[in-house]
Amino acid sequence: MRKGLLLYNPTAGRFPVGRFVHGIIHPLKVAGWSMEIAETLSGTHATQTAHIAAQEKYDAVFAIGGDGTVGQVASGLVNTETALAVLPAGTTNVWAIEQGQKPFSWFQWRALHENAKILANVEPQYVDVGMCNERPFLLWAGIGLDAETIRKIEPRHRLFKHMAVPHYFATTVWEATFWHGLDLRVYAEGELVEGHYLVAVATNIRHYAGGMSLISPNAFLDDGEMDMWLLSGDSLADAFRHFFDLVSGRHLTSEHARRIPFRTARIESDANFSIQVDGDPVLGGHTAEIGIQHRALKVLMPQNALQLLKHPKR
Repeated sequence: MRKGLLLYNPTAGRFPVGRFVHGIIHPLKVAGWSMEIAETLSGTHATQTAHIAAQEKYDAVFAIGGDGTVGQVASGLVNTETALAVLPAGTTNVWAIEQGQKPFSWFQWRALHENAKILANVEPQYVDVGMCNERPFLLWAGIGLDAETIRKIEPRHRLFKHMAVPHYFATTVWEATFWHGLDLRVYAEGELVEGHYLVAVATNIRHYAGGMSLISPNAFLDDGEMDMWLLSGDSLADAFRHFFDLVSGRHLTSEHARRIPFRTARIESDANFSIQVDGDPVLGGHTAEIGIQHRALKVLMPQNALQLLKHPKR
């Protein structure tokens, strides 16, 4: 019998998920899982609990929450044989959007149950994990306007999660009104790129901006490579232009957006900058060292999401 841990974030999302967690047990038990339940107390606790589960040879940790929770749990499972399984229940669920999963809400309260059934018997896969200043990330690591916005809004009271998109948009507009970008030196694959940028973001996945943008439509989760996107500009008008370009896909041919495929990269600035990792604020500085651990995380993915992998196990 396979052993799993349901690890849920009670503060994630617009609606409390705790009362629905026990309903996930039945479909997993039917599929041959022995399950335990734990509640996260903080991001650090989520990472530590996942790491302990790996040390105790659990087959999988089912992370219930948003992208922040997913990244925290993934950090505890890197380079172990315990798989990450994501049951989306957060304010933003871009990892789930990427894989075609429906997130939990009170209007889709059976989504947890259905996603558990989908993941119960899939073949484990392996995906890349990014490292930013030694902090693991599964989705993105970014500096600039997005990191400044996340630093201001996180952690959010649940009231603001009901207005997540307008709250994020209004905060971004406010930040862009007074914050005018950074002079950056970006070293990637032996190349130096210098310029003034509103955003520099390293992405391991295809979606960005809360799932509204396909920023890297041809990205794979397991190819040992990521994309660095540099968005130039210094004004609110530039920020609006980038937003609409990202949503429409025009950034792919824009002279104001540059994509650099990389395995290792370093970003430097004479000014201090904020950093966001998987949508969570982390300690910033003058330098960001970004690299990749190739196929370092074992995951359970829906069968119809295997096109995101270059080398899936069938």
